[in-house]
Amino acid sequence: MAKRDVPEINAGSMADIAFLLLIFFLVTTTMDVDTGISRKLPEKQPPDAPEPPKLKEKNVFVVTVNRNNDILVEGETFMTIDQIREEAIKFIDNGGGLGNPIDGAEPAECDWCEGAKDPASSDHPNKAVISLESDRGTSYGTYISVQNELVGAYTDLRDRLSEKMYGVSYTQMLKDQSNSPNNETLKERINIIKGKYPQIISEAEPTK
Repeated sequence: MAKRDVPEINAGSMADIAFLLLIFFLVTTTMDVDTGISRKLPEKQPPDAPEPPKLKEKNVFVVTVNRNNDILVEGETFMTIDQIREEAIKFIDNGGGLGNPIDGAEPAECDWCEGAKDPASSDHPNKAVISLESDRGTSYGTYISVQNELVGAYTDLRDRLSEKMYGVSYTQMLKDQSNSPNNETLKERINIIKGKYPQIISEAEPTK
C-alpha cells in the first residue's frame, strides 16, 4: 500500500510577519537612559600652583546631611529642605566686607548686595563658599534636593540682579542664549551676572 504524503505548512509568511513585528517594536519602543547629574568638575591644578588662600570661617556656609537625612546648617541649626535656600541667600548676599581683587583691582564692597551686612557673616559673594557634606547613608533623593536648593539660591540672586540691571531675568537670558548662541551682548551680560554672584559650592567626600 502506497504511503500518503503528509502536507507541510508553509511557515515562510509567518517568519516574515515575526520579522516585521520585531522591527516595529524596535522602532517604536523608547528606552530610559540615565544621564546623571550635570556638574562641572574643577580643573586639574599644575604642580607649581600656589597654595589656595585660607578661608575665614565666616565665609564658609556648611550644610551637613547625616545618614538619617537630617540637615544641619553651620553645625548648630537643624533645617528642613525648604528652609535651606533662604538661609543660603542670606549668607551669599550678606556683603559684610570687601571682596577678592579681580584683575589687579582693589577689593570692593558689594554695592549690589541687599543683605544685612553682618560682620559675622560672609564678606562678599566672591568670597562666600558653600560646603556640602554628606554621609554614605544619606539618601540619594535628599542629597539631590539639598543640591538643588543651594543652586537655586544662586539662581534667585542672579535673577534678581539681572532684572534690576537689564529688565530681564538671568534664567530668561540663558534661554535666549540657547536660541541665539552668537549674541555677544547677551553673553557679556550673562558673564557679568555670573561674576557678581559666582557659584562656589564645595562638595566634600561622604563620610562613612
